[in-house]
Amino acid sequence: MSSEQTDRGGKVRWGVLATGGIVSRFVTEVRGLPDAEVVAVASRSDASAKAFAEEHGIPRAYGSWAGLFADDEVDVVYVGTPHSAHHAATRAALEAGKPVLCEKPFTLNSREARDLVSLARERGLFLMEAMWTYCNPVIQRLAELVRDGAIGDVRAIHADFGIQGTFAPEHRLRNPDLGGGALLDLGVYPVSFAQLLLGEPDRVQAEASISPEGVDLNTGILLGWESGATALLSCSVETQTPRTASVSGTKGRIEVAGFFAPDSFVLHRHGEEPEEIRVPSEQWGMQFEAAEVMRCLRAGETESPLVPLDGTLAVMRTLDAARDRIGVRFPADARS
Repeated sequence: MSSEQTDRGGKVRWGVLATGGIVSRFVTEVRGLPDAEVVAVASRSDASAKAFAEEHGIPRAYGSWAGLFADDEVDVVYVGTPHSAHHAATRAALEAGKPVLCEKPFTLNSREARDLVSLARERGLFLMEAMWTYCNPVIQRLAELVRDGAIGDVRAIHADFGIQGTFAPEHRLRNPDLGGGALLDLGVYPVSFAQLLLGEPDRVQAEASISPEGVDLNTGILLGWESGATALLSCSVETQTPRTASVSGTKGRIEVAGFFAPDSFVLHRHGEEPEEIRVPSEQWGMQFEAAEVMRCLRAGETESPLVPLDGTLAVMRTLDAARDRIGVRFPADARS
């Protein structure tokens, strides 16, 4: 953002990259923020960009990434491409001097993630993974209670995220060229949840069923810490799991449904009645992460304290380790 715009409290002008469902949702939700507007969209084709712009009432459409990055009226770029393009798109945006919010998983592997973080820090540009869970006030309150010892020392975390569907071999979820599989698309949520509370694990174990294309369909992960804490996590594109999480400690536990985007959780303290905790908010979903990006831009911060880049790098290292255990490799890994 320009200093003039920051001083006058003007709207933050978003440019969005890609035209898929996740980008459509982002545009819709960001428009619920009074200090945000979406001014441009880019795709690899003029037709796709123009159709998306018309559907969502976006003023400018570009049939190339470069067109969006060269737009002086774009303050920040949201990258919502398939996983395999996250690194290239984010790198190009940073090289053009644009702050970036990049959809999860941040990249395909930790090597790509380190490259982007190094570039952003070198250029002094804002960069954040779109891990909306971390920006959710309910999860922030949950993490605060855990840090304050409300349930004692954490000993076990359980979390799952699975969807049921029939996906053709060429679908992005089954295509290794696009970073397909359950782990990167869904497993990133339970892994990120566990590491938010316990940090990077000391040990990673994993088992999975692998598709004929070479991506994981149903995966279980066991993380271990020197403290004695463990996390049992699962993800699947073959079955719809409960999508719940629990954090158990020496003095109680916390249970949360829909943990990737919750509106409440239940605190169980030993010897006390369960307490349901809700955090009132006029925002929802992706608005939380967008609001955090805009707060950081106005404050001149190049990293978010809610979604720190070092934390993103740690999650990518865990995902790398899990993929190594189950034997899933992407073409991008060969360049590592």
